[in-house]
Amino acid sequence: MADPWAREYGEAARLADDVGSMVAERGALPQSGPEATRHASAIRRKITILGTRLESLEGLLARVPPKSITDKELRKRQDMLSSLKSRAKQMAESFNMSTFANREDLLGQTKKTADDISRVAGLDNQGIVGLQRQIIKEQDEGLERLEETVLSTKHIALAVNEELDLHTRLIEDLDDHVDGTNSRLQRVQKRLAVLNKRAKGGCSCMSLLLSVVAIVMLVVIVWLLMKYL
Repeated sequence: MADPWAREYGEAARLADDVGSMVAERGALPQSGPEATRHASAIRRKITILGTRLESLEGLLARVPPKSITDKELRKRQDMLSSLKSRAKQMAESFNMSTFANREDLLGQTKKTADDISRVAGLDNQGIVGLQRQIIKEQDEGLERLEETVLSTKHIALAVNEELDLHTRLIEDLDDHVDGTNSRLQRVQKRLAVLNKRAKGGCSCMSLLLSVVAIVMLVVIVWLLMKYL
């Protein structure tokens, strides 16, 4: 199996093994964070390249000259390609990629058209490598734009967080002022209660004094009346 199709299939199979290993390593990484994001992006990128290679294999197999290989060998290669495509599809679906991840899948755009598929199928190995480099470059640019968006969102979130902290401190200060005002109000109420109690006590003493004076005056008047009558 030294023909171009065999070489291309061998590279695609090794790439699929590489993706499978990276998917297995993903379980040992944190579920979120920069490292997990970079690892997932690398897996998606490799799945994209794998999808391109599988399309190339389909094109090569469709252009096999008649009688250059036996029917048995043709069916064998078709089965090998089908098995590898099924494996790649499972790995793509594990990343919510409905097709072999091309640049549209990675950047959330529409799926490629039939013209794109036929264009890829008509490329030789050098053309496929160039196309893969172009796809990787576009993916990198998309990731850079995504990173800028994430950083901008992060800065906005930090600003909102600072604003919330400021409002929290203002509310805490207001609570402290309210507590202080309540304490002073309670002290004033206690003083007013004491003054009111004292005022009531003073009125009672005054009434008693007036009563004593009235009794004394009444006694004096009675004595005078008894003396002169």
